[in-house]
Amino acid sequence: MLSKENLLAALNRVEANRGAPGVDGMTTAELRPWLLVHWPVVRAELDAGTYRPAPVRQVIIPKPGGGERMLGVPRVLDRLIQQAIAQVLVPVFDPQFSGSSFGFRPGRSAHQAVRVARRAIEDGHRWVVDLDLDRFFDRVQHDVLMARVARKVSDRRVLKLIRRYLEAGIMVDGVKMPSAEGTPQGSPLSPVLSNVMLDDLDRELFRRGHRFVRYADDVRVFVRSERAAHRVLASVTAVVEQRLKLKVNREKSRVVRASAAMLLGFGFYFTRNGVRIRIDPKALARWKAKIRELTSRRWSIAMDERIAKIDRFMTGWMGYFRISDASRAFRDLDEWFRRRMRQIRWKEWKRPRTRQAMLRKLGISERLSREWGGTSKGYWRVAGSPVLARALPNAYWDDLGLRTLKPTWQRLRSAG
Repeated sequence: MLSKENLLAALNRVEANRGAPGVDGMTTAELRPWLLVHWPVVRAELDAGTYRPAPVRQVIIPKPGGGERMLGVPRVLDRLIQQAIAQVLVPVFDPQFSGSSFGFRPGRSAHQAVRVARRAIEDGHRWVVDLDLDRFFDRVQHDVLMARVARKVSDRRVLKLIRRYLEAGIMVDGVKMPSAEGTPQGSPLSPVLSNVMLDDLDRELFRRGHRFVRYADDVRVFVRSERAAHRVLASVTAVVEQRLKLKVNREKSRVVRASAAMLLGFGFYFTRNGVRIRIDPKALARWKAKIRELTSRRWSIAMDERIAKIDRFMTGWMGYFRISDASRAFRDLDEWFRRRMRQIRWKEWKRPRTRQAMLRKLGISERLSREWGGTSKGYWRVAGSPVLARALPNAYWDDLGLRTLKPTWQRLRSAG
């Protein structure tokens, strides 16, 4: 764990991830110079088993589906040490993890999880058990977790250090609050510890012969009948609550048909050619909300700068959702999106004389330019008119470098 190679790799990872400062205010840019002076003392404390982590800084962020999520931001020194621990734990634990576990594992991704789920549905498992672990990261019992870590880790100093990170506490408004249970999201150790904790659940599902997918605490079990699905939900709930000492959210856990199931922002639908992947309507609603924000007429910003911000968002969003089969949905959303861009242009032209001149410049006849240049119709009405659509066609926006959904999706799909 404390080898030069492992620590240097951990330092590079922490610096690359950047992130906000912890309770001491130190940034990732300040960490390396600080270590040149203070690392010998820290190393001696780690060797002696006397090192004490600082409490994490509490950060509350809104959940996409409503509610709030508590993140714990460790100070950058503790992020370095936790990263060093994680890098030696992963090769020990990961090879024995289930092939149906995809979250926070090297060489595995959300896209793989969605494709495995689709395959299970194609094979006739048309009922889905959607298991919701209630506040998983907040409820993990330290004794239960450490017993599982100790199955493969025998170094008492490492075990003690991991336990101290679990019990480091949370700083809330300048007051240190104890952490009797849970592993705060946001720490480099949290992902591997969550997989260690839930590996027993994976093994039990595999032992029973179930087709399932797990991504961190997101669990879906695929079965052939509704009756079997309800039976599985009841038995798996007992495993989670009795053996792992966690809690299943009975209000959110449910049994649904595969066509109504959602996983990691994706859903599924049936065609004559098999099961296809669609985008969760909630994810599409969040996309529209973000585009509304980026295309607000009240946001005074140059068009090239606005398009640059839109393109950054669009590239990241489509990079994730490119595996969906949503060509028709993308086409309809692009029409709405370009209409919002046209109303921005219309507002930028402001005066009737300017609007008339710009319409003429863009190939609209003198009569229509005069008629529409002086119209009193609202921005959205004008933006949807055939005249403005002809003046500002798709090619106009393509020349400005605007990325829209369907062409970006086609490009990413063709690139593989």
